[in-house]
Amino acid sequence: MSHSIYPWQESSWQQLQTLRPRMPHAILFHGAAGIGKADFIEQFAQGLLCENVQPDGHACGTCASCGWFSQHNHPDYRRVRPESMEDEPAADEEGEGESKKAAKSKTPSKEIKIEQIRALADFMNISTHRQGLRVVVLYPAEALNTPASNALLKTLEEPPPGTVFLLASNSLDRLLPTILSRCRKFALPMPNHAEALAWLKEQGVPDADSWLREQGGAPLAAMAQAEAGSREDLETLLQLLAHPSVEGALKVADKLQKVPLSGPASWLQRWLYDVFSYKLAGNIRYYPRYQKELASLADKIHVSRLLAAIKSANERRATADHPLSPKLFLEEMLLDYASCCA
Repeated sequence: MSHSIYPWQESSWQQLQTLRPRMPHAILFHGAAGIGKADFIEQFAQGLLCENVQPDGHACGTCASCGWFSQHNHPDYRRVRPESMEDEPAADEEGEGESKKAAKSKTPSKEIKIEQIRALADFMNISTHRQGLRVVVLYPAEALNTPASNALLKTLEEPPPGTVFLLASNSLDRLLPTILSRCRKFALPMPNHAEALAWLKEQGVPDADSWLREQGGAPLAAMAQAEAGSREDLETLLQLLAHPSVEGALKVADKLQKVPLSGPASWLQRWLYDVFSYKLAGNIRYYPRYQKELASLADKIHVSRLLAAIKSANERRATADHPLSPKLFLEEMLLDYASCCA
């Protein structure tokens, strides 16, 4: 994203500017995944560091500070996120010979580690280069492992002067209550369907409505999935969910075992939500093209069994990133679903 925010963030941006006269030392932006929280807070960070900030709070884009920021080397700015989200290997991963090969072969961590928080100490203990603020952006906050959370908490309890922390989270219930209490919470809402759909069409996303619904209305998630270019894995799972069977569950588990498990786990969650929603209110949010099958399932599944299946799906989604055996994970998940629908 260039020097702008997404259309659905305009009112949030205006609201955020009212905090600038008395800037909190830490702001926690929260909302659904895939709505542009990371872009939003980095845009705000650039505005905080800009030496010629515009009346609307946006950075000028031309001063020395903006130049450094756009080149990702601003001396008063740090971004903290998991290794798996970085485009390039970290400096400490570079080396020669075997050590370099080992670094390349190592799977990037999906957690924010304590070393990353400790690395901020030197940054926060020296004076700023431009006599302005020092800004730390951290996301997603739920990726903080326990030692990193505790280290960050100590910093938030005694914040260095002139330092602003901007955090983003998709899931507040996965953060330490003590971290929540040290931050000013700022909600970023989901865009309405029409606004998100219009933006996706402007980006040239084909079949935008279906992608958007399947991602729960999150436009950036919809665009990312559309760019991936295939619904094959999703359709494989949905066909089983629409027509559950033990034999089908085992076949689909075998076929999808190399797919990142967060995908199938999330697809099942959304399917069950649609069944539950249709049973209670006749509404379908994620998969309207499967209305007939969802209606049939909603008619025959008792609400108590459905609630138990939803609870089980939620628990599995929470552990999907760390399965002992992908195939076994999928088999258990899909066999449980087939049993629920029997």
